[in-house]
Amino acid sequence: MGLPIRLRRGAGGAPDLPSFAAFGALQRALATRNSKIFFGASLTAWTGLWMHRIAVSWLAWEMTGSTFWVGVVAFADLAPAAFISPIAGAVADRVDRVKLTTLSQAVIALEAASVASLAATGQITVGLLIALELVSGTAASFLQPARQTLLPGIVGRGELPAAVACNSLVFNLARFIGPGLAGPVIAGFGVAPAVACNALAYGLALLSMAWMRVEPEHRHGHPATGSLWGEVVEGFTYVARHPGLGPLLGYAAMIAVLLRCVQELLPPFVEKLFHRGADSLAVLTASFGVGALVGGLWLASRGRLNGATRVAIFSGLTQAVAVAGFVSTGWFSFGLLCAAGIGFSASLHGTAVQQLAQTAAAADMRGRVLSLWGLITRACPALGALMLGAAGEEFGLRLPTMVAVALALCVFAWGLSRLRRIERSLETPQEG
Repeated sequence: MGLPIRLRRGAGGAPDLPSFAAFGALQRALATRNSKIFFGASLTAWTGLWMHRIAVSWLAWEMTGSTFWVGVVAFADLAPAAFISPIAGAVADRVDRVKLTTLSQAVIALEAASVASLAATGQITVGLLIALELVSGTAASFLQPARQTLLPGIVGRGELPAAVACNSLVFNLARFIGPGLAGPVIAGFGVAPAVACNALAYGLALLSMAWMRVEPEHRHGHPATGSLWGEVVEGFTYVARHPGLGPLLGYAAMIAVLLRCVQELLPPFVEKLFHRGADSLAVLTASFGVGALVGGLWLASRGRLNGATRVAIFSGLTQAVAVAGFVSTGWFSFGLLCAAGIGFSASLHGTAVQQLAQTAAAADMRGRVLSLWGLITRACPALGALMLGAAGEEFGLRLPTMVAVALALCVFAWGLSRLRRIERSLETPQEG
């Protein structure tokens, strides 16, 4: 869909086809005991998370029949990042990251157990659901920078780009497995068992943290150098002044607001555009996951930083084209193909941005930089979902989404004009 992929040339100028040897970096990133525990726990937790997301969005749609309220529920889960993520990043830079990860996972497990219990007993209301999703979203805002700052302590610096790609790969594998499990569970047994699976998954993930052996310099943040708020401001200032991180994260934020929101409002799309039910919602979500899995595998097989900026920028264009195709049709098979294209391009974009941020950020700023990435991936889609849900009530889903696509194309043109400057700044890993 327009993403420029340059094949390496072999002897005589013939392009080298991908081979199993290309996955050497990925194999090295998965070779240690720590990495096996970390990524195994991640797969378990994220599979539960995707089951939870499918179930909760369907529950909101069943209770209200309103695209606006489905958007509000998505907003409640994702929006706390707008306020919490910068603080969470500063906290992750100054506390025991393993303990912060464990505590955050425990809160998410308890929230999922509460939603499942209320749904099973018929006591759930949309107001209660929104309040509980706010709790889960707050905990996830602390979990994201805490987990990701552990990656350099799990693999060597040379394997860090492959480890970041592997992290995205595991997330998208869960994105394929979770909906595949959620659809039959919801159709056969209802929403509550699907949400309960998330409580169990996060419970197992938090227990696994006790098995991790992370060196103190990666497990513990730096000693407090001033007020927490001062360190939050310092993180924003660092990114804003950075010649590569500032424009890259700005580009990612705009793309997330305009395009990622489609994935947060799938139940209305499934029913209004394709006239289908919960099983089709799960199949559609799994199609996003399949595309994302392919994108993650390709980036993981690269195992290098060179070219990541180009991938990050051009995948925004690819995503816009795929979203336009998705909302322009009522043919479900074509919608599945476009959903895979959205997942593919979103995976390329997110993984490439994380690779660049992990390697470019100074060690004592890494938590704060990654917390801003967490803000982008959670708060920006939440804002977009709220706006698209409200617009969908008035104008239907197609017109507002196509307007968002047109704006995203303008954002791509802006990003393309700054590509070389970002490339020069970020594609040489920084020391420390």
